[in-house]
Amino acid sequence: MDKKVKYFSKGLVYGYFWGGGEGSYNSEKLTADTKKELIAKATEMLESGALDGGMGYETLKGALLDIRKVTTITIDGDLYHNEKYETVFIGKLTKKQKDFLTEVYLYN
Repeated sequence: MDKKVKYFSKGLVYGYFWGGGEGSYNSEKLTADTKKELIAKATEMLESGALDGGMGYETLKGALLDIRKVTTITIDGDLYHNEKYETVFIGKLTKKQKDFLTEVYLYN
């Protein structure tokens, strides 16, 4: 039996626009071998401003990450694939900002 696990994320960043205002935009898509590594990478990118997928913010405040855990198992040549999802918030977001990101993510 051969087992492989990989983590993927996509989501939304939340930040302050140049010239005033605030809002969200797609985050960069990330991949890692562990959930801890994925969250650490996303947190580092949030702090540097690199997690933003292209909008261009003055500063980023936080992000909603939709994390997908993909487990692949091979038994006797047969491939089995399982996916689990989890939503994680990083950064310093208020409840109102988290609710906003959740609503935008779910209905977009």
